[in-house]
Amino acid sequence: MCKPIKCSSLLISLILLSGYAHAASMRCSSALVTSGDPTSEVLQKCGEPISRDFLGYIEVRDAWGYSQELEVEEWSYGPTNGMYHYLRFEGGRLKRVKSARRR
Repeated sequence: MCKPIKCSSLLISLILLSGYAHAASMRCSSALVTSGDPTSEVLQKCGEPISRDFLGYIEVRDAWGYSQELEVEEWSYGPTNGMYHYLRFEGGRLKRVKSARRR
């Protein structure tokens, strides 16, 4: 059994995290998009997003120290059963999917 303070802290943390989730994939009808998928494939499987936001550029370095600028975009889909899905693309590839009730 845990102490009341520890239990309440854990419960509060779980409640705060429950409204926001990270994933490496998202289901679009019967298709699945996953990290690494190109924007064209996501568009084909999921259709046009409700919004597309250009976030800027990031600089990445490869194993040999060469740097490259990648374009960063965020696409929004939803609501689906009250959830919105935010897809982050870096260099035209799906990097991350966040899901939330609303933003």
